[in-house]
Amino acid sequence: MGRAYEVRKASMAKSANAKTKVYSRYGREIYMAAKNGGVDPSANLSLRRLIERAKKDQVPSHVIDKAIDKAKGAGGEDYVLTRYEGFGPGGCMVIVDCLTDNNTRTFNDVRMIFNKNGAKMGAQGAVAHMFDQLAIFRFSGDDDEAVLEALMEADVDVTDVECENGAITVFAPHTEFDRVRTALTGAMPGIAFDVEDISWLPRSTSPVTGEDAVMFEKFMAALDDCDDVQEVYHNAELAG
Repeated sequence: MGRAYEVRKASMAKSANAKTKVYSRYGREIYMAAKNGGVDPSANLSLRRLIERAKKDQVPSHVIDKAIDKAKGAGGEDYVLTRYEGFGPGGCMVIVDCLTDNNTRTFNDVRMIFNKNGAKMGAQGAVAHMFDQLAIFRFSGDDDEAVLEALMEADVDVTDVECENGAITVFAPHTEFDRVRTALTGAMPGIAFDVEDISWLPRSTSPVTGEDAVMFEKFMAALDDCDDVQEVYHNAELAG
């Protein structure tokens, strides 16, 4: 179905130039996951997934441990997830997820980024209905039929399975994340995931060209520089 996962998600944690930004954003997410769901990764699946992602992105163990230790204490920061939606340069659709301890500051910062870069913020739900929240797994392989069969035998709800350039990508409802992972690891011992994520993917793409494409890159860079921004999802299709 040509979902083109890579071009529709801009991961702030992974794309930040400074390692301190990567560490800070992961630290904040891990802290919140541990505070809300418990500090034991074996009992807190969200925390376990975050730790695995952080290690893949080469976040040092001391950063992870510090965030978990911080969550063990009373009080601390009270971060909340905020989501902003709107339209980027060229009319593409954009979802911006933030973790913040000050809603007013974050709203003003994100709104300014939209206004200064040819974008327009919309109301909640303005574009989210045009995205699907999916669990995504990618790993090396070329037999997508065998993968689909294994998932069906495990009675897992699957949205799509793609095979391209020696890689298989599984898309499933986000609620099926753990069941998909369990089924795949059970059917293929030793499997190594290049991607294991929950992401918002658009149902269609929007070509962004010329000056709009240049402005879109500036828009993404400005969001990247905002400390409260964790993830950005979009449907922009850029040339090349």
